[in-house]
Amino acid sequence: MTRHPRPWLLDGVAVGLALLDVWAHWDATEPLRMACGLAAAAALLLRRRLPMLTFLLTLPSVLLSDAVVACLAALYTLASLNRPRTLLVLCALAFAFSDMTSLPSPDLDLTATSTLITFGYTIATAAAAVFLGQLVHTRRDLSLKLTEISQARDHQQLLTTQAALAKERAQLAREMHDVVSHQVSLIAVHAGALQVSTSDTTTKEAAATIRRLGVQTLDELRHMVGVLRASGSRPTELTPQPALADIRKLTESCGIQTELKMDLPEDLPPTVQRAIYRTVQEALTNTRKHAPGATARIELCHAGGCVRITVTNTAPTRPALPLPSAQHGLIGLRQRAELLGGTMTSGSTSDGGYALCVILPAHVTA
Repeated sequence: MTRHPRPWLLDGVAVGLALLDVWAHWDATEPLRMACGLAAAAALLLRRRLPMLTFLLTLPSVLLSDAVVACLAALYTLASLNRPRTLLVLCALAFAFSDMTSLPSPDLDLTATSTLITFGYTIATAAAAVFLGQLVHTRRDLSLKLTEISQARDHQQLLTTQAALAKERAQLAREMHDVVSHQVSLIAVHAGALQVSTSDTTTKEAAATIRRLGVQTLDELRHMVGVLRASGSRPTELTPQPALADIRKLTESCGIQTELKMDLPEDLPPTVQRAIYRTVQEALTNTRKHAPGATARIELCHAGGCVRITVTNTAPTRPALPLPSAQHGLIGLRQRAELLGGTMTSGSTSDGGYALCVILPAHVTA
């Protein structure tokens, strides 16, 4: 990134050069001319706010003395601010004629060859200041144009990315609605029919649990489909976010005999509460899938500024049914814990069961 000198530093350099020019032509016998030179150097402090006035204030120093640096600096500033070219030409001619005129005794012979040569050099000097100022102005404009183009390109890339993301989200929403929701609806309907038709109490309770879980899953799917279809709107949570109060309901409806011991403060940050819920949910899901007939023990405690989540299940009493699994559950829990600054450990127990332990800081911001 280019760092430009500060304006006050450039103004100081311009004033210093103008004073050096006055000192180089110093003549104590002509106080009026020296005063004009000093006044011209001081006038450069106004060149950014009042460039035209600054040029007019520095012009007498060219007319009365040989100090021309201040006037050239004022002319350069005037040109760098994109003044009308006609005005710049007139200012350059004014500088040239003032430099060739020596008041109070003007001696200007426009027909002499030496005068024309001197005029050519003088007008070339003024033109150099004007061209340099115009070059700086053009460079500034090009820099602004390039910045605008870069911003427009970044914005276009963002729009393209958002459009692609919206298309993918819409396609995912259609798949979820057409496939997943349909299958879950069938599961809930068949479970309801089984609940009504059977006379066995155990089967009736199992069918009711399946139907309740199916209806809950459908509600979450409908909410998620609505969020996916609303791409481009304000950010929305993908599902209603759970809290500590939902853990007991989760354990009661999971279809597993559980023992819950919860000793947690109610003012935990929402992110920590969600992490606790998701950890318990994933542990119970794994128990139901991989350890049929097992019981689970859930311990949630708070000590030393940390939350400790321990879920232990006993050995299965029945063979596990082959169910599809992406093997991402524990990986997701570990990543969630690490993002919150915590840790996760898991493994088999000595009695053939399984234990999952997650430790999280209790004061993570939401």
